[in-house]
Amino acid sequence: MAEQPEPGFADIAALGFEDALAELERIVRQLEEGRGKLDEAISSYERGTALRRHCEAKLREAQAKVERITITADGSVGREPARID
Repeated sequence: MAEQPEPGFADIAALGFEDALAELERIVRQLEEGRGKLDEAISSYERGTALRRHCEAKLREAQAKVERITITADGSVGREPARID
């Protein structure tokens, strides 16, 4: 199922995981340093939340694609989804 962009943040859906994570890290640093006005901080927090959800969705997609090679009891080789927790 495709990820639905959050209202006002449609551009986030086009970001790759690494770019979204880098922007999220920048926002977190900015908020931790207390730079900017309150309204800007709230907007940054909202965008950061959307970026976090986007990154989590990208990680779930990647996890669904990763498979683990297994050897069954009879010695044959098989594959199963990886369990990444």
